[in-house]
Parts: sequence; C-alpha cells; structure tokens
Amino acid sequence: MALFSIYLSSRPADSSHPYGHGNVEYFSAGIEGLLIVIAAIVIIIESVSSIIAGPELKQLGVGAIVIFFASVVNLILGNYLIRTGKKTNSLTLVADGKHVLTDSITSFGVIIAVILVILTDIELLDPIIAILVALNILITGYKLIRESIAGLMNEVDQKMLDKLTDKIISIKKDYWIDIHELRFWQSGDKIFIDFHLILPYFFNIKQTHDEESYIRSELQKDFPHAELKIHFDYCIDDLCKFCNYKDCKFRKEEKSKSFVWDQKKLIGPPIYKIYKDL
Repeated sequence: MALFSIYLSSRPADSSHPYGHGNVEYFSAGIEGLLIVIAAIVIIIESVSSIIAGPELKQLGVGAIVIFFASVVNLILGNYLIRTGKKTNSLTLVADGKHVLTDSITSFGVIIAVILVILTDIELLDPIIAILVALNILITGYKLIRESIAGLMNEVDQKMLDKLTDKIISIKKDYWIDIHELRFWQSGDKIFIDFHLILPYFFNIKQTHDEESYIRSELQKDFPHAELKIHFDYCIDDLCKFCNYKDCKFRKEEKSKSFVWDQKKLIGPPIYKIYKDL
C-alpha cells in the first residue's frame, strides 16, 4: 500500500489532477494509523482477557532470540523510513516507518515482560506490560490518523507557516508596500503558496514579472517544490504614509506611519483596510 501510494503521489499533475496526486499520501497514512490502532486494541483485549483468566507465560526459548534480532532490524528500518520521509516530505514513508516501529516496540515489550517475569516470578507483569505497550502504539496510531485528517482538510501547519512567513519577511524589499492574504497548502512534497503584493503603481509588467521570479527563486531555496501564485496590486495615494520606498518620484506625502511585517499581517487583510486603526 505504501509503495503504491508513493508511486501515485510522484506522478506529475494532469488534466484531472492539476495540483498533482500528493494527497493520496494522507489516505495511506490514515490507513496505516488505523491498522496501528486496531493492533493496539487487539493487544489490550487479549491482555485484559489474560489478566481475567490468569496469565500463562509461554516458553520462548530460541524464539526470544529471533524476536530480539527482528526487533532490532525493525527498529533500524523504522527510524530510517521516518528520517527519509521527513527529509523528502513524504507522509507515507513516515507512517510506514511508525508502523514498523510499533512492531519493534511490541516485540521489545514481549522480551522485557519475559525477562521481568523470570526475575520476579510475577506472571501478571506480562499482560500489564503488553497493555502499556499497546497504549503507547495506540497514541502513535491516533497521531497518524489525526495528521492525515488535518492534511485532507488543509489544516494550517503552524511550523510551516512560521518558516514561510520568516522567509518572506527576510527577502522583503523597500518598494514592497504590503503583503496580505498569504495562503498555502501542501500536497505530498509540494507546497502551493499564494498571496497579494502591493507594488508602486508605475511598475511595468516586466518589473512585476521580475519580482515574481525573484520571490519564487528565493522561496525555492527553502521550499524546493514550492509553486507560487502572486496577485499584484498597485498602490494608491493613501498608502504613501506607509511606504518605505525612498526613491519614489510620485510620492504624495512623506512616510508617517508604520506597521509590523509579521505573520499576523501577512495572513491578514490589506493595510488599506486596517490603517485607520494604526
């Protein structure tokens, strides 16, 4: 399932999917999360039944050694998948890595339970530890489902928003009068960004095109697969009081008011709708 999801999400945009196929990764992650939750519930049910009926510790023998080495392999593989998924922005790989890790954690839990029972002769520890392990992987499954739903609903990724707004503010030019209504959403490894930018009214088409090219190239340094759409607005006389462009030859009045270029401003309405409150 994960392999098919990665294959499908990597396909280029087409006429029926103009924004690509990246959202399939959210479905895949949701299914992985659901499978983890089901596994955790089954473990809890079996452990509770074992407590009620009286735990019976199985002699693992050579099986314990096999389980241990399999757990180590799964631990390495799971962490590798998660790291690769985060590096490539693939939720499917992260989800698959967490699924593999839950198998490893469960196996380690079995081994620890056996060792503790042997040392203490308290067989009740076996199902109790199993329940604790199940609760841990239950949380992992819930987080995966929650993350997949958030992706499908285009919920704001606050860390991504912080990174994006910091980047835009860092590349701002003096003649950028205002940026507003910043929006973005993710699909697989791609991020789609759009916002409004107010420029001096005397800028020609080439100048506005150059600004868009500059912004795109700068953003793609931090967001390699970013796709950008900018709606350019022209300035009006009432905005001169906010303008930092010292070389403007058409200024109607000197700059007398300031506003903070921060995240709240970038995602909010244009300055000409709120300047009366400043």
